[in-house]
Amino acid sequence: MIMKPKKKFSFLKKFFLTVFILIVVVGVTAGGYFYSKTSKMKKKVISKKPSDLGISQKTQTDLQKYDDTINIALFGVDRRQKTDISRSDSIMILTMDPTHKKLKISSIMRDTYVNVDGHGKTKITHAYAYGGPQLAIKTINENFNLNVKDYVTVDFYAFEKIIDKLNGVEIDVQPDEVNYLNSYIDEVSKYEKVKPNHVTASGKQLLDGRQAVAYSRIRYTAGGDFQRTERQRTVLMAVFNKMKAQGKGNMISMMDEMLPYTETSLGSLDIAKYGTKFLSLNIDSIDQERFPVDGYCSGITVDGVWYLNTDLAVTSDQMRKYIFDDVKPTPKTSLVNIPAK
Repeated sequence: MIMKPKKKFSFLKKFFLTVFILIVVVGVTAGGYFYSKTSKMKKKVISKKPSDLGISQKTQTDLQKYDDTINIALFGVDRRQKTDISRSDSIMILTMDPTHKKLKISSIMRDTYVNVDGHGKTKITHAYAYGGPQLAIKTINENFNLNVKDYVTVDFYAFEKIIDKLNGVEIDVQPDEVNYLNSYIDEVSKYEKVKPNHVTASGKQLLDGRQAVAYSRIRYTAGGDFQRTERQRTVLMAVFNKMKAQGKGNMISMMDEMLPYTETSLGSLDIAKYGTKFLSLNIDSIDQERFPVDGYCSGITVDGVWYLNTDLAVTSDQMRKYIFDDVKPTPKTSLVNIPAK
């Protein structure tokens, strides 16, 4: 039986465009003009003490030889107002890997069963709601033995706007995705009291911002939330490739649209430094992986709530090998059957 998306307004899990903040900034790293642009981002100070961010002494020692590798947490939140308290429905780690000359995205499944300091075992998505970006970063570091110190958060509106600024992205919509995609379009259009612009057929086609966002939200076809993360990365790559083709002049214009919807712990000097580093690496593609890996996780129900359970030690080892040594994990089995929500 086909399951319909719940009517509760669960907003898009997107924040992939945060990757492009670092890329776009490269084109405008000159003097006062650069700072006038980055000042549009909401800056939030978080502790940089390793203990406050869940970075153990052992992790610091183990990862010391990878000092040149930059990891930044990317959070996509399901809020419509900037003051809303919300979960991080998208959780990724952006890695700039100079050794292997790669930009990497590591997606973490939102239902992953982890320990959240002060709140016990729960879904990793809840950490952001409980304690904002600092607790969310701490949760990532403590459970996966990583050394993330900074973050970028993007809210619901940003991705839709940037895609519209690009005049849409080309996506191959499958037949079983059309009805769900239009259902999400209806949700947002009803909320904003505008006429919905539906996708009328499957196949490769140009999607506008709202349609692409709706596509990213689908989780009720085969593969559930696993497949949704694949859709999110598909849209990310489509945006990345189209932005590359726009040229620096248009990127600056897009930056004006994007930055007011972002929040970060990075200062302007940090962004300039990372942007310059990115440019020097001459990276033209994004590598991507999702954790936990197929065959290394299973569904469990605790007190009536479904969680994605994994051996955190194994997943931590796989993540670290991928992020720092560029060793991609090998899946063992097919996707876990994640119940629709």
